[in-house]
Amino acid sequence: MKKILILSANPKDRSKLRLDEEVREIEAGLERCKYREQFQIISKWAVRSDTLRQALLDHEPSIVHFCGHGAGTQGLALENKSGDMQLVSTNSLAGLFELFKGKIKCVVLNACYSEAQSEAIYQHVDCVVGMNQAIGDKAAIQFAKGFYDGLGAGRTFEDAFAFGCNAIDLEEIPEASTPIIKSRYSNLDDEKEADLELPHQPQNTQVIQKFLLENPEGQVPLDSPFYVERPPNEVDCYEAILQPAALIRIKAPRQLGKTSLMTRTLHHAKQHGYQTVSLNFQSADAEFLNSLDRFLQWFCASIADKLNLPDKLSEYWQGILGSKNKCTKYFERYLLPEINSSIALGLDEVDQVFKHPEIAADFFGLLRAWHERAKNDVDWKKLALVIVHSKEVYIPLNINQSPFNVGVPIELPDLNRSQVQHLIQLHGLIWTDSQVEKLINLVDGHPYLLRVALYEIARGRITLNRLLETAPTEEGFYSEHLRRHLLNLQEDEELLAAFKRVLAVAQPVDVGNTAAFKLRSMGLVKLRGNSVIPLCDLYRQYFGDRLGVR
Repeated sequence: MKKILILSANPKDRSKLRLDEEVREIEAGLERCKYREQFQIISKWAVRSDTLRQALLDHEPSIVHFCGHGAGTQGLALENKSGDMQLVSTNSLAGLFELFKGKIKCVVLNACYSEAQSEAIYQHVDCVVGMNQAIGDKAAIQFAKGFYDGLGAGRTFEDAFAFGCNAIDLEEIPEASTPIIKSRYSNLDDEKEADLELPHQPQNTQVIQKFLLENPEGQVPLDSPFYVERPPNEVDCYEAILQPAALIRIKAPRQLGKTSLMTRTLHHAKQHGYQTVSLNFQSADAEFLNSLDRFLQWFCASIADKLNLPDKLSEYWQGILGSKNKCTKYFERYLLPEINSSIALGLDEVDQVFKHPEIAADFFGLLRAWHERAKNDVDWKKLALVIVHSKEVYIPLNINQSPFNVGVPIELPDLNRSQVQHLIQLHGLIWTDSQVEKLINLVDGHPYLLRVALYEIARGRITLNRLLETAPTEEGFYSEHLRRHLLNLQEDEELLAAFKRVLAVAQPVDVGNTAAFKLRSMGLVKLRGNSVIPLCDLYRQYFGDRLGVR
């Protein structure tokens, strides 16, 4: 009889999960499986750090299944004596499982962002399953059902993992690439792997799940497996967007994934009954960007159109009141009452408005006024704003009239090493640490540059070594991207001079706050305290050559 210990924790100060349903599905699946007599399920609820240790000592399980909340590198969320969240660190968990080395065969961490814990526990347990990003309730339950259906049928841990991922896919939930497995059993026979009395089965070798490759251009589609979450940004956005009068500000250099995150945030709101609108300011014709009145009419008409509502500007844009008052009236008396639900409004590429100071101050002041009004006005609480931009805000805005110093700020970082390795695996590539290091040195953790490289290598169009040779030249795949940056630099002599200073030395350079933040907004440098260095070797080599800096 092999014991499966199910550990559940759902702290009362965190969002409620359907853990009881997950446990019921595991129990029901094993009850009807072929080898049900060989499994015993033990469930422990409201697990604390001391009850976790005691349960492992008392029951000596072969398989440990944790379901609950994860907190990325900070650890797993257990409960304290009051039922509130108590984070247990990754190192502490690894140390605990080290004490059971050789006894526990498999650990399943069915919790958001648990990849860090799976990596650490894998030092002491030969098969560990974790999640590389947030996972929803439905996907977590389906994965558990599929995993234990496979295990109960006498399949290997790796096969059971594949059944779990497939169960998510069969329900058309776009999270089948979220679970990850680390296993040393791929070269052992199945009887030794699971320590079960099963008929001998063919030897399994580890298979990396592959997906249809996607051309890395524009935002990453909602159902794409190639979107890599960067915790805690997604969770922060998903929690913030559902708050009354929400205002989220997403800032990052171009091509770092701002629009993709905005789209997912709006999708999360839609799943919770919100109406959603995504408005890209690059779609505004030049004729609307020279007059505040014309711009706000375009703004109102565009939102009504995306909500499939008739244009009623002629009815509400009347009288001697100013344009901002008319725009507010259009929302207050028409749009908000008409939709009869909360609305999440995503404003993408608002950098376009920065170029027109004659409308920027009034427009952004209007957004701030709406946000302040929503704190006390029930109707305006229905409006949630997501503002997306690349550049620092250099236009003169009164501190009390700016939306850029309120709300929830989200600044997207580059991908870290673990996320880069995950992206490599998604492209079906098996690389050594040395190869991973070479790619990171070339393009750092820049999502777009990474995806271009991996896409072309996975298609067999180029090798890694050849990519390293050609990337910083006009022959390489990045030539258009690099030329665009070069042209932008050449339009600003002061910024060009500052960047040359950065390229000229190997150490971080203090080029002043304005130049540093402008270069960072363009994505050309990364900050080191108050100084900057080139983002990556690709930029150092290409711009060093083109600008004559040695």
